Amino acid sequence: MADVMNVGVNLEAFSQAINAIQALRSSVTRVFDSLKDGMKNKETLEGREKVFITEFQDNLQSVNRDLNELERLSTLVGRPSESHPLHNSGLLSLDPVQDKTPLYSQLLQAYKWSNKLQYHAGLASSLLNQQSLKRSANQMGTSAKRRPKVQPSTLALPTQYVDDVISRIGRMFPDMSIELFRPNGTSAVLLVTLGKVLKAIVVMRSLFIDRTIVRGYHENVYSEDGKLDIWSKSNYQAFQKVTDHATTALLHYQLPQMPDVVVRSFMTWLRSYIKLFQTPCQRCGKYLQEGLPPTWRDFRTLEAFHDTCRQ
Repeated sequence: MADVMNVGVNLEAFSQAINAIQALRSSVTRVFDSLKDGMKNKETLEGREKVFITEFQDNLQSVNRDLNELERLSTLVGRPSESHPLHNSGLLSLDPVQDKTPLYSQLLQAYKWSNKLQYHAGLASSLLNQQSLKRSANQMGTSAKRRPKVQPSTLALPTQYVDDVISRIGRMFPDMSIELFRPNGTSAVLLVTLGKVLKAIVVMRSLFIDRTIVRGYHENVYSEDGKLDIWSKSNYQAFQKVTDHATTALLHYQLPQMPDVVVRSFMTWLRSYIKLFQTPCQRCGKYLQEGLPPTWRDFRTLEAFHDTCRQ
């Protein structure tokens, strides 16, 4: 007997079983052939019946003998290894109507997706286990007392440093005037006048910009008590759009380690509105769309687009 290979199947017995199947098919075919031919022509009816019964019994014995041999060989073939990921569901691939019942292909896709998910989950688990930060309640209670709290330096910059940064930015853009106010102590509020186009109120916390309100050049930016009005919206829809885009720009320009670069980048982006009503849209080429100029400015190229054309 041949050695059993790693797949768990006796190949020699498997080959003999195939031959036994062919022999069984041949013997079954002879049985049906004898039934089809019936009783052959003999001199007497009794002779014809005797010959037919004898041949039929011989054929049935051949079928029984071949079937027993096939059952014996099937026990010697052995069972295949269980390494197949889908086990018996792999038999679904033998379905002749795969277009109507694509279960096997769907199972393969699900198995591949599950393996990939398990692989990435293992990678994420190993990366998280490398972190030394522990967030359990007990360790926080013991280590928090020993570890001093480090205040973020970028939130408590000296006022002189903030003033110097704003003055340098003002010198960079001659067509943009920047007035600095400190209505509540250290917090800075900038009144930015861009040519004769618009006025922007920039509320800052140290060098971090909290919010921006954009109004038209001829609109009033002061409240009744003489202070800067940092809450009222513009009366014009175009500058309301610019205010919304400025809020988006604040979310785009984020670099906590270098807040002065963030302020300079935002002011550069704001200065691109110097020709708000003179620059056509870079996509449609029109100056007005639904009565509005191109109010969107690209964060990298500073090109002008209508709000609908930029998408």
